[in-house]
Amino acid sequence: MTAFVPSPPATRVLAVRELTRTEDGETLHALLWRAGPGWRMISSAVLGGGLGERSWVLNAQVSHGYRRTDPDRHLADLAADAGAHGPGVGLMTAADVRAYGGARDGGVESVVTAGLGVRGWAASPAEGVTAQAPPGTVNVVAALPVALTDAALVNAVATATEAKVQALLEAGYDCSGTPTDAICVAARRPVGGEGLVHFAGPRSVWGARLARAVHGAVRAAAPRP
Repeated sequence: MTAFVPSPPATRVLAVRELTRTEDGETLHALLWRAGPGWRMISSAVLGGGLGERSWVLNAQVSHGYRRTDPDRHLADLAADAGAHGPGVGLMTAADVRAYGGARDGGVESVVTAGLGVRGWAASPAEGVTAQAPPGTVNVVAALPVALTDAALVNAVATATEAKVQALLEAGYDCSGTPTDAICVAARRPVGGEGLVHFAGPRSVWGARLARAVHGAVRAAAPRP
């Protein structure tokens, strides 16, 4: 069984705990957010991806030579070892997640890990398809304290991605990201259909806050090129 050593929890809504484990003689780290009940998440993650109710998010560091073909099972095992049960989201990266960046704006919070060793433009003239891309990646996690419609959650993913690219360019990177970037946006579960937010574009109230939070977290996480 994998042994985790947790650090003391933070006090924010998107409060991540740093976890440490040993795999094949290598010391690796992870960030765990125990969101608890009442959250809907939309994610591109290999574990818990799609849209649905989720109660935790694990962002796990893996070795640079990662070759497992069952990353979903691997992440599920790591989450269980850390005491996270029920439906959740599992992300992975070869970057040291302890160097994460965090930012908040108007109640929206974001935590980002940035592994930028393999990067480029999304619309590349070359196909650039590999059977298994290296897990060096930019992982974006964001939480909004309001309930979003399904369409607004999709809109939030686009807004967060735009903010990520803006931050990378401002940090001096000539790229839109890495081949394996992943995202998870969490919003509160609707109660009776009241207070639903229908828009999360960058000029909407909550979309603008989301964009600024993700932008700040990426800038804080991205090392100088």
